[in-house]
Amino acid sequence: MVFKKLVYCLVLLSISFQSFAQQEEIEIEELLIEQLNEELGENDDLSEFTEKLAYYMRHPLDLNKADRADLDHLIFLSPQQIENLLVHRNISGNFISIRELQGISGFDLQTIQRIQPFVTVRDVTSLDEFSFHKLIDASEHTLMMRYGRVIESQAGYLIQDSSRSRYFGNPDRYAVRYRMNFENKIRVALNMEKDAGEPFFKEKQKYGFDFYSGHIVLNDISRNIKQVVVGDYGLQFGQGLVAWNGLSFGKGTWIGSAARQGVGLKPYSAMNESNFQRGISAKLVVSDFEITPFVSYHSLSGNLIENGADKFITTINYSGLHRTPTELAYRDAIKQFVAGMNVTYHFKRFKAGVTYLHTSFNGQVTAGNTMREQFDFEGKSLDQTGVHYHYTYRNMYMYGETAYSFGGGFATNNGIIASLHPKVSTIVNYRNYQRNYHHFFAQSLSEASQVGNEEGLYGGIIYHPSRAIEWVNYVDVFRFPWLRFRVDAPSSGTDFLSQVTYNWYKKGKVLLRYRHRLKQENLNLADRNESLLADIIRNQIRAEFQYKLNQRWTVRTRAEVALYEKERDEKSSGWIVYQDVLWRGWSNRLNANMRFAYFHTASYNSRIYAYENDVLYASSFPMYYGKGIRTYLNLRWRMTKDLDIWGRYALTKYTDRETVGSGLDLIEGNQKSDFKVQVRWQW
Repeated sequence: MVFKKLVYCLVLLSISFQSFAQQEEIEIEELLIEQLNEELGENDDLSEFTEKLAYYMRHPLDLNKADRADLDHLIFLSPQQIENLLVHRNISGNFISIRELQGISGFDLQTIQRIQPFVTVRDVTSLDEFSFHKLIDASEHTLMMRYGRVIESQAGYLIQDSSRSRYFGNPDRYAVRYRMNFENKIRVALNMEKDAGEPFFKEKQKYGFDFYSGHIVLNDISRNIKQVVVGDYGLQFGQGLVAWNGLSFGKGTWIGSAARQGVGLKPYSAMNESNFQRGISAKLVVSDFEITPFVSYHSLSGNLIENGADKFITTINYSGLHRTPTELAYRDAIKQFVAGMNVTYHFKRFKAGVTYLHTSFNGQVTAGNTMREQFDFEGKSLDQTGVHYHYTYRNMYMYGETAYSFGGGFATNNGIIASLHPKVSTIVNYRNYQRNYHHFFAQSLSEASQVGNEEGLYGGIIYHPSRAIEWVNYVDVFRFPWLRFRVDAPSSGTDFLSQVTYNWYKKGKVLLRYRHRLKQENLNLADRNESLLADIIRNQIRAEFQYKLNQRWTVRTRAEVALYEKERDEKSSGWIVYQDVLWRGWSNRLNANMRFAYFHTASYNSRIYAYENDVLYASSFPMYYGKGIRTYLNLRWRMTKDLDIWGRYALTKYTDRETVGSGLDLIEGNQKSDFKVQVRWQW
């Protein structure tokens, strides 16, 4: 069967879709975050994924109206499953029942069970029926407010000397989300956020929150105008070599994520303060062509130096933090203008598109003076173009993109996914990003954090010897033709992962994972007169057990070991063991989950990352480093049908230090704790 269970590891069916929709939102986030790069920032916002899936759980996607971009949001469907569904609808006509999915190649019983909560078959009203009275009566609204802070005093808040770097604001964190939806035809979103340490109604934040974001979306305006977005939006085309706003999946046990499924234009709804567009864009359909023009004007933070009539940009700060005098001086100093267009052609199972993107600034971007920065972008504007495609032939899905930055180099990413046997699926991908390929919004399959100076061959295979067992393997062999940070010569490496999972349907799972990574870095020799590279080997072993004791209690246990070795230098190891308990009670109106973890890592190099349950849409993927214990408790109380309240308390206590953190975040003492309170009102 084509791609049978290709992404089974994403939706581990310990989730009970129809019985506990509220808990699913958290479990879906957990499954998603495990697919992201382990170096994901603790404050990165996953809600652009989870919010869309949560919406489809409340408002299922109509199989008779959904296009490829809509189905791409159901990220646990493989590219070929989506293609097979669209071809079936085109040949057989509109769906009469969801049961018709059983007749589509690649849709087995488990696939249908996974997507059933998110899809339906119905007639959709058109925007022609819109009236202001109906807008008021039929619109749905959601307002969510969150407050949190670190409990202990941190150094940056205690400094009174105005000549020293310090935090201008208080340690409180505020976040507000508002959503309005009228039958998915008109959607309005507004985000407001203040990070810890940022001023509130003073300094450069005289209007209150440090970050405001919002958009208005009009869908299905006419036959040719499918979507218009005014405000903040993202662009995702091809394999992400020219434009990919928002978060993206990296290498992981969901090996199908190596093949990007660009949705094109998408409203931006996350709290991350960078990597999105601010302006207007539209999705137009003319015959077999889809046209997406876009214009954006956005303020960025960074160091802009004026020298007479000339302006030079030496630093662009994408953190979104504006707490200290330097960060506040950088705030909104840089102006970025973006314009371009994507034209995509569809014919049966073939799709090809061309993207053009122009980016310019209010100053000259300067490169560094080191040898490794020799090929970095310099200039006031950048033009890029890319060609992308995908084609489905029988049991094979072929995809790729090639891009060029004017005045720079090329980048290409191509691959094929195939079903070799009803129980075996595989993927092979080749990428080559030249060292002088320039970009500002590219995200694609890579080992490094940037698309450039990298060549690699990635291969993965999924084997299902039975419905209960899944064995996932991938290997990525890569090289960096030019110098990198802390690597003063061309280098290479390997990334290998193997994971076996045994699932009890809706009951639990047992998971075993081994990951081996080899990279190269400068050898630390004080008396060396030349650049010598040392091999760095990092091995990780993980064992996890999860079991649903009954309708109320679920337990989850994980043990993980990390072994680090640098040639002729450091050796260190780290490990973590934790126990999770999840409880649903009081007619599912009161839910709770807690963790107790013990960790011991000898150095930063043997650190371990682990997902943590948090309040809704507040991602948590902290680093466990040092020696100590960590525990947290999350509570959710559904007071009424329309009102939910969350609370969270987390504590880390170290046994190997007398202070926690460093710099302005330094805490005197060996523990750090924080709490959050969140309220959501839906009407």
